[in-house]
Amino acid sequence: MYRQKLLKLLDEYKEQQFLKKKFVEFIENHTDCFERSNEYGHMTASSWLVNNSGDKVLLTHHRKLDMWLQPGGHCDGDADVASVALKEAQEETGIQDWKFKDRKIFDIDCHVIPARKSEPQHYHFDVRFVMVAQSNENYVVSEESHDLARVPLKSLADYTTEESIVRMAEKWYKLKAEPAHGVSDA
Repeated sequence: MYRQKLLKLLDEYKEQQFLKKKFVEFIENHTDCFERSNEYGHMTASSWLVNNSGDKVLLTHHRKLDMWLQPGGHCDGDADVASVALKEAQEETGIQDWKFKDRKIFDIDCHVIPARKSEPQHYHFDVRFVMVAQSNENYVVSEESHDLARVPLKSLADYTTEESIVRMAEKWYKLKAEPAHGVSDA
């Protein structure tokens, strides 16, 4: 039952059909899909964090992976991936007033996390949302990051060429070109 909300969000998501099918199969076949104890993989949630004008994205230089990425993290048993994405955005940036563009899935990605210490190699099934900063609050670098940066989209390649980040930037450019849909409360 607790997986139904995510399955409904995925059903409404009309992109990345091949990958979406893998997500649905994983969720349907693993009752513990939201738990880190699932050594094959688990659900994570993250956010494409943009400023009010939509021309900059806030990225974190991830401490463990040593890459510029969007903030996000493990669901740790919470089946509400949108709430997890918001919580992670707040924790990893120190900014509290993020608002969802809408609560629809913006992007999905499945990627391998390399084995580390006592943790075996596993997959992260990441569900991504768009959130907009409601103010120009200063961000705070958390212990999970080396740094944070408000990256002008036109300079994104100076920070990363990681495929999923580039894909989200391209999606964001297309979305910005569409008529405004407003921003929803968190």
